[in-house]
Amino acid sequence: MSVQVRPTYEPLNELTVLDVVKPLAFFDASEQNQLHVREIGDGNLNLVFHIESALSKKALIVKQALPYAKVVGESWPLTLDRARIESDALLKEAESVPHLVPRVLFSDSTLAVTVMEDLSDHVILRKGLIDGQIYTQLADDIGTFAAKTAFYSSDFYLHPFEKKDQVKRFSNPELCKITEDLVFTDPFFNNETNDFPDELQSEVDVIWNDKELLQEVAQLRLSFLTRAEVLLHGDLHSGSIFVKSDSTKVIDPEFAFYGPAGFDIAHFIANLALNHLSQNAHTKEPFHRETLQTYLLQTIEKTWETYTDTFTQLWNEKATDPFAKIEGVLENFLEKTFQEAIGFAGCEIIRRTIGLAHVADLDSIPQKEVEFFYKKTALELGAKLIKNQRKITNITELTDWIRGA
Repeated sequence: MSVQVRPTYEPLNELTVLDVVKPLAFFDASEQNQLHVREIGDGNLNLVFHIESALSKKALIVKQALPYAKVVGESWPLTLDRARIESDALLKEAESVPHLVPRVLFSDSTLAVTVMEDLSDHVILRKGLIDGQIYTQLADDIGTFAAKTAFYSSDFYLHPFEKKDQVKRFSNPELCKITEDLVFTDPFFNNETNDFPDELQSEVDVIWNDKELLQEVAQLRLSFLTRAEVLLHGDLHSGSIFVKSDSTKVIDPEFAFYGPAGFDIAHFIANLALNHLSQNAHTKEPFHRETLQTYLLQTIEKTWETYTDTFTQLWNEKATDPFAKIEGVLENFLEKTFQEAIGFAGCEIIRRTIGLAHVADLDSIPQKEVEFFYKKTALELGAKLIKNQRKITNITELTDWIRGA
């Protein structure tokens, strides 16, 4: 349904959210007084309501952006336009990968609301991986998602006028500033937003004083700031993916913007690498642990292989760029994308270890001394990836580095 406009913004609650849902006629008239509402949001930026009919068991999700970050409070204001960007991004992604994103039923730009299909039969990928689950479709699905959304939003496919219009449409300065700070800046300096125990101080000092590392991060940050190559999800970690055995759904693209092509897939790889590290603590039985860690590395490899295969096929069949037929142009683009992805992944690993927003993969390790050990290992891995991004020339070399950590 197209974007509607209401008079004023106000945060919804379990009663007023029904005023948004009832006019959509998603539920039959006989169900309107039999709707069960729960606020289920566990993120930092939004309210999320699950609404289910007690009669038919049909359900949907209502997501509303808050004008501030819950993790900090009203002292950290945020634009409500991110809700419009999220719904627009989901609709744009659905043009090329409709089976890999939740269906948007309605959006309201003034209320900063998006109504989507219910995915309660899925689980968050991060939780599933921590619990030791294996998802055989994951690599194909994420590789396909990243490749198709990248190609169809790029200059290789779009007319230059349309591409530039899309860049304006998805201009997202406030949320990009969060990424600029929390991923590329704060963890590499003594900043008050950082969050790590005293036991990691010596390892953190090494990062803060490593000039070679900081020079590489500066280049990666500049790329993030200046290279509007493709439409990105902008926050493609394992907490932004819903899964079950036969389905993958990428959610929460409120950080969507036009940026460097390697950024999304880097975040996915980094979060799988962190889970790979944490399995040493979470999974006690050696055979099962080895099985899970092998699966994670194979998923990283297959994701990149699917990305390159899918992007190459689209390039050969649908590229409109005049240089698309020139030998080496595609290969140079993919090589640049891969090398930057390694560097971006290193930044994500470091920021998820000592920055503002951690990951449960490491934070949920029950023994503190074990948690600290693997966080130190994560910092070493992140720094190595950043400093050696141009030395790692293929995906198996990358997984070898992760395995070696």
